[in-house]
Amino acid sequence: MNTLRLTDQLKFFIKYAIRFTHESQAEAILLLLDGSADWKRLKNLFETANRQYGEELAKLQETGSAADSESAGKAPAEYPLPRLVVVANSEEELAGAAEEGFICINLKMSNYPTNERLTQALLEAVSDELIPTRSSVVTLFGAFGADEIDSISITHLDEHFDRLTVHDIRNLQTSVPLDVFKAVVDLAIEIGRDGREGKPVGTMFVIGDSKKVLEQSSPAGFDPVRGYGREERDITDPKVREGIKEIAQLDGAFIISSKGIVEAACRTLASTAKNITLSKGLGTRHWAAAAISKSCKSISVSVSQTSGTVRIFQNGEVVLRIEPTKRRPVVLREFDEN
Repeated sequence: MNTLRLTDQLKFFIKYAIRFTHESQAEAILLLLDGSADWKRLKNLFETANRQYGEELAKLQETGSAADSESAGKAPAEYPLPRLVVVANSEEELAGAAEEGFICINLKMSNYPTNERLTQALLEAVSDELIPTRSSVVTLFGAFGADEIDSISITHLDEHFDRLTVHDIRNLQTSVPLDVFKAVVDLAIEIGRDGREGKPVGTMFVIGDSKKVLEQSSPAGFDPVRGYGREERDITDPKVREGIKEIAQLDGAFIISSKGIVEAACRTLASTAKNITLSKGLGTRHWAAAAISKSCKSISVSVSQTSGTVRIFQNGEVVLRIEPTKRRPVVLREFDEN
């Protein structure tokens, strides 16, 4: 197990993390680690940097050179230590962190890229109400080494999660884990935004209650995922998601279990749309998504082929609507020079 090295470089990053947090009015500092740390010494580094920040500002105010009007007149004690959130991959790595005042998130994503781990960590922090939804977070992480901090960033959660409308996710009463839900929604957004090879693609995913959903559906044709092992059908695996993008060009829905396993693809849904009301202009795919979410304890995610809009259905109703953040590429039709 790696242990974070408490180097002069780390002290430098902590110093500026404290400064960025206060000056940008961020809510927290998040440490994304690939291992453990000497939590007591690490906490002391943050406390020291925070105290020094207050003292430096106090000196600037005495000389009349403090530019920040909000900071004017404040004593060092009036700069409370920001909440410190530490993210690791196991309970063993986090052992002792909570006792020193760190907020702990056990991510269990050791083999994932840094950007995916950071996104999931922020999502879980918001969902567990560890960090306010509409806040900013300063993040320290190691991009090139497991035992050192070499990068710092500021994330504005509204901008980072604008596509997911995070403040609504907590309102979804579902047993589907957040990582599975997010993986499917992110995939749907990418399909809606980019299509495939310049062509628009519409598709649908049904998550949860997969046994009942399979009973209320039938094969639309050849099932491309049939015969593969569970690990080769795990929607949280980036390689699997890339494969799904290819299959999405075929007709039918993807059936995904609450554990994130793609149980079937290219399925025709047979649930009745009785007693369901949707906005005018929505096609059969959206009606089918609404119907299956009402007849089963599942969440449906549909991608509009015409606009790329992603709609999430629960209990027969649209609960989230996500517009593509970028326009699809325009594909010019070939013309005859003659």
